[in-house]
Amino acid sequence: MSLNFDRSNWRTVRFGDIADRSREQSSQSDGSIERYVAGGHFDECAMQVTRWGEPDDGGMGSTFTYAFHPGHTLYVSASWYLRKAAVATFDGVVADKTYVIETRDPLILDPQFLPWILVSDRLHEYAAAQSTGSMNARLLWSTLANFELGLPPLDEQKRIADLLWSVERHRHALGQTAAKLKAVEARSLEGSGSATWPMRTVADLGDVQLGQQLHPKYRSGPKMRKYLRVANVLDDRLQLDDVLEMDFSDARAEKFRLQHGDVLLNEGQSIELVGRCAMFRDEIPDCYMQKTLLRFRAGPELLPDFALAWFRRCFLLGDFAKVAKRTTTMAHLTGVRFSSMPMPAPPMSVQKELVARAGALKAGRHAVDGEANRLQAVRSAFLAEIFGGN
Repeated sequence: MSLNFDRSNWRTVRFGDIADRSREQSSQSDGSIERYVAGGHFDECAMQVTRWGEPDDGGMGSTFTYAFHPGHTLYVSASWYLRKAAVATFDGVVADKTYVIETRDPLILDPQFLPWILVSDRLHEYAAAQSTGSMNARLLWSTLANFELGLPPLDEQKRIADLLWSVERHRHALGQTAAKLKAVEARSLEGSGSATWPMRTVADLGDVQLGQQLHPKYRSGPKMRKYLRVANVLDDRLQLDDVLEMDFSDARAEKFRLQHGDVLLNEGQSIELVGRCAMFRDEIPDCYMQKTLLRFRAGPELLPDFALAWFRRCFLLGDFAKVAKRTTTMAHLTGVRFSSMPMPAPPMSVQKELVARAGALKAGRHAVDGEANRLQAVRSAFLAEIFGGN
């Protein structure tokens, strides 16, 4: 689908000439801050920020002083490759590495057009070439200000923004529907005599194993093998576009090798994502796991798919977040804490019934997710045509 732009009246501009970074400050000492936004509050691909933290929840560091207001565009300059840019829907503060951006003149740059510049492939490619820092790459404001783009006339900006936000509203509505279906999935294990099911611990019903540490000495060696890490484990699916390798000796390989039916859980993540899980179904032959993942291998009393359904219930209802060990920026579902969590062992016939029910619900959710993914692809194609890039 082509938008058929006439670019003859577009002009090349520097981003810093049409947009500016707001440096308004709020004090943490006077009690005026009610909400803060960290990187983990940006939902994947979403163009609006609708989640936040509260000052007394332990996650707001000393640099969270930059004030924003509804309509401001927020851009996370650290880990820029995650493309965390979205429009604020409430008042709050961000840390120094998240830029609060506003248009210099709404008669030159439409505020509704502004955020789409920041998620474009062209800016992503520019950031890849210009970001600084090897351990925690960051796009400095001065560098972002020098980014050049073709800017359409204001009326065309409005037309483009209306189109993109229309796609985004539809995609967001599908996301809400998928979330509701997930909530139904989470509750689908209740009933069927659940009050009478025998309760054990996770360790009683299967084998729990933490993956191999990503140590410099394993980055090369004679037994380089593929492994999965946190980035590969999404909710109920594996992301296998970027699978890395490290050295696993034959002795260690036996301990960390994955097999069909293993459930993988994120051991270390933000509090919202800790315990996110999916099943390995032999998608990659001879595959292993890193220390950021926990592996559960069901024993004879459990169907692997029932174990996955139960762990997804724990994730979606926040049970893993409640027991996780927290640090300032991370949460850890340690092997000890995970192993000691209660887990039911219903009769095998009941497990089969519940797995079938969960499968029907998943089919409906996957259909909704598929439409959302197609809309995401349309959005990406539009952005590529507007701004260029791959």
